[in-house]
Amino acid sequence: MDHKKERSERSFMEAKEKRIRHVICMVSDFFYPNVGGVEEHLFQLSQCLLRRGHKVIVVTHIYGDRRGIRYMTNGLKVYYLPMQTFYSQSVLPTFITSIPLLRNIFLRERVTIVHGHSAFSTMAHEAMNLARAMGLKSVFTDHSLFGFADMSAIVTNNFLALSLADVNHCICVSYVGKENTVLRANVDQEKVSVIPNALDSHIFKPDPSQRPKDKINVIVMSRLQYRKGVDLQPAVIRHICHRYPQVNFIIGGDGPKKSILEEVQDEVGNERLKFLGAVPHAEVHGVLVKGHIFLNTSLTEAFCIAICEAVCSGLQVVSTNVGGIPEVLPSHLILLAHPTVQSLTQKLELAIEMEINGKRLDPWVMHSEMKNIYLWSDVVQRTEVVYNRVHQEESSADLFQRIPRYKKCGIVAGWFMMFLVTLQFLLLKICDTLWPAKDIDIAPDYPLDAAKLFNEEHSKSNNFHSSRLCVGNGTQSTTSVSRRRYN
Repeated sequence: MDHKKERSERSFMEAKEKRIRHVICMVSDFFYPNVGGVEEHLFQLSQCLLRRGHKVIVVTHIYGDRRGIRYMTNGLKVYYLPMQTFYSQSVLPTFITSIPLLRNIFLRERVTIVHGHSAFSTMAHEAMNLARAMGLKSVFTDHSLFGFADMSAIVTNNFLALSLADVNHCICVSYVGKENTVLRANVDQEKVSVIPNALDSHIFKPDPSQRPKDKINVIVMSRLQYRKGVDLQPAVIRHICHRYPQVNFIIGGDGPKKSILEEVQDEVGNERLKFLGAVPHAEVHGVLVKGHIFLNTSLTEAFCIAICEAVCSGLQVVSTNVGGIPEVLPSHLILLAHPTVQSLTQKLELAIEMEINGKRLDPWVMHSEMKNIYLWSDVVQRTEVVYNRVHQEESSADLFQRIPRYKKCGIVAGWFMMFLVTLQFLLLKICDTLWPAKDIDIAPDYPLDAAKLFNEEHSKSNNFHSSRLCVGNGTQSTTSVSRRRYN
């Protein structure tokens, strides 16, 4: 047994030594201080990759006075670029004006993989395409579902097909999402992997003591926009408030559809319908534990981590039966409804009656069932497999190898993209001439290794000096760390 244990430990250490350290640039228009599922996924995935020893930076656009370079937990470096938003927190799609700035970041951070998030993010698509032009690897995570009939979906699908024609690999958060991405973006299904979202079950725990005894709170947490089904909520709220005087609604989130809910608030009163505004993810659990039922009215959803957080916190969940939602939770933990007012009202009434009659599942039973389903440790390991796979692929920035990949996008769109890629190639050559790579300062890594070295060697000797280490060249932020000087 000892030999087997020793052999197992040796093989584990050998596998650990063979692990590839990647330098990953996460790019998305949606990041902190904006709140949402994409923002939370991006932040948590970055934190897990940092703990696994990889270098991770995030690139997004400015948010108010949050601009320049900032550092977050565990030294996560965030570039808030001076790009103004155009529509729904996304920057104007120019394709070429961001080339000099993104190129400088990729070179000074020694990026090897560019990972874009969200089909709505213009920055993600432009960064991934530029990465391929520079010979870097690109990975895309699709967090949403789209239709095929309306004009908005047609434009988005064509744009996505052009963007993903030259990407190394795609990640979808559900199998329905994978089928949707393969069909609408014309991507080879062998280049698409399914890696679900995850939640921290240590944070989302039930706390029945926070719930009112004589009232039933229905929680709604989402962006207040059309695709979240906000137009269905006013009729549902009016009916429930009229029939059940002990039921109140608490809505967290903000968006363009808030005005139609404010009209309902004027009818039912501020005590029956409360608005919390945009809720930071750190405060979501504090809101969930005050509720009995969670209501999700999305018209399209690839995964919906919010319903998982609600169940893990001990709430009954009533949700529309759309997209990848049916494959997210077991059937006994969710009440599925059609995306109509009548169906949602019926399911919500059923959940309320179960709450009144005490026939609902015990919150701690729900938590124990959920806590081992969606783990960040599993998600990050599966993401590493994707990174290792694209790392082994042959990399080339040759223009004549890239252009043929756009022929499948159609005659007009394909030729237009070939023109843009050629123009991109010429602008990169101009940038290489004006700002050679050898003249761009390399940004030092966040000094986690230095701190680890200090902690490991501290017991051997107490003779050390403190010195200042400036993280980043010419940035606004610096970090002080104790470093060892050996005589």
